[in-house]
Amino acid sequence: MDNEEISTELPKTYWIIALDWFQQNNRSVSALIQNYLCPKCAKQLSAKGKENSPDALMSAIKDCCSHTPEFINDRLPISESIFRLFLANGNRPLDLEELGEQLSELRGGDPYRTSPEILYRLLKNDCYYGLQEYKESG
Repeated sequence: MDNEEISTELPKTYWIIALDWFQQNNRSVSALIQNYLCPKCAKQLSAKGKENSPDALMSAIKDCCSHTPEFINDRLPISESIFRLFLANGNRPLDLEELGEQLSELRGGDPYRTSPEILYRLLKNDCYYGLQEYKESG
């Protein structure tokens, strides 16, 4: 009997926060993202007196709010850390390896919960943060 290796090779996929997922699921991405603003940015953006676009909110988080050490830490659930990481990087697509490396570093070294296999399962089953595979349009 041959001992065949079971392939655990994961597909090379890139992930993002799919903003259109929120609209398709009757949810407001802006309302969710506003929860991650620091007090200073929340005050500045609310002073404008209108609903801010997801891009404006993500820009504020990328440029200001995400620079605190508490923005992503090891006390947060992994899925929330993933969402915050995409907010902090301006929703730039990341593959599982990049995502795992960055999360592990930001969470103070967390090799098990930030492994590509764990991240893949979490991302595939997300139904709250709009985390989806990135498909280039074109």
